[in-house]
Amino acid sequence: MTLSPAASGGDPRRAAAGILFVLKFAVTIFLVDIVIRTFVNPRFSPSLVLGRLIVRNQVPEYVGAPQKRFAWLIGTGLATVMFSLQVVANTHGPITGIICLVCLVFLFCESAFGICLGCKVYPLLHRGPVQHCPGEVCTPAERREIQRVSRPQVLVLLGFAVLVVVGVRLLADAYREPPRPLFAPQAEARPR
Repeated sequence: MTLSPAASGGDPRRAAAGILFVLKFAVTIFLVDIVIRTFVNPRFSPSLVLGRLIVRNQVPEYVGAPQKRFAWLIGTGLATVMFSLQVVANTHGPITGIICLVCLVFLFCESAFGICLGCKVYPLLHRGPVQHCPGEVCTPAERREIQRVSRPQVLVLLGFAVLVVVGVRLLADAYREPPRPLFAPQAEARPR
């Protein structure tokens, strides 16, 4: 007896459709938010209002408006292409995947490291001094003790990378095995 994908535990096309359905909403919400931020006023951007509510007890770190607006224009361009391809044309493909990856890298660098990649590109295209960069990277000063990295620290980092690669290779079979429900009873072998 041959089972269809749906009968054997799920249809990957249905799962992909569900993911793309959610992604279409996310792209639409992101586009509306970034357009408000870039062309109306950042004070009315829903994500910035929410962020302001969450961090309202922290001291603000001011960033220069010109380079931030430039970064937002990059985001607006990426969001517009994604919206056009996914929502208007109802398509998906390598272009949307690459744009998604670029957006994730931009967002990760900003949230994890405080590095605005659009702000890093801005001085390359703009003549004149750039002011109020996050972390004062516009005006390089001598590194403080906490910012210095010694050779032993670099060796520890390289050793860790080697350990990760070796660990992934050694555990490859365990990583390939699909997970099982945590609280479900284990299936017993049936006698033949």
